[in-house]
Amino acid sequence: MFTNAQVVLPDQEERSKENVGGSGWIVIVYDNDKNTWPQVIAILMKATACTQEEAEIETWEVDNLGKSVVHHGGQEECNRAAAIIRTIGIRVEVVEE
Repeated sequence: MFTNAQVVLPDQEERSKENVGGSGWIVIVYDNDKNTWPQVIAILMKATACTQEEAEIETWEVDNLGKSVVHHGGQEECNRAAAIIRTIGIRVEVVEE
């Protein structure tokens, strides 16, 4: 899917610690053949106010695993983030944890 980026992933234990907590809802982004890595990284940063490093990790997950949980929060916040991500044509799902 995405091209032109190299990402170094943190170990799994470090990644797990980042995702502890939340408010009951998650945003899942799914892989597609249309968007580039830079497009996805930029929209994730805009939608979720995450760092570039976190957006790169999540983009790697989408590209290599087919999907990634990119945000945790309340239902309204997750719907807001998902709406922003959808603006570039990516399939997004908001579900209760």
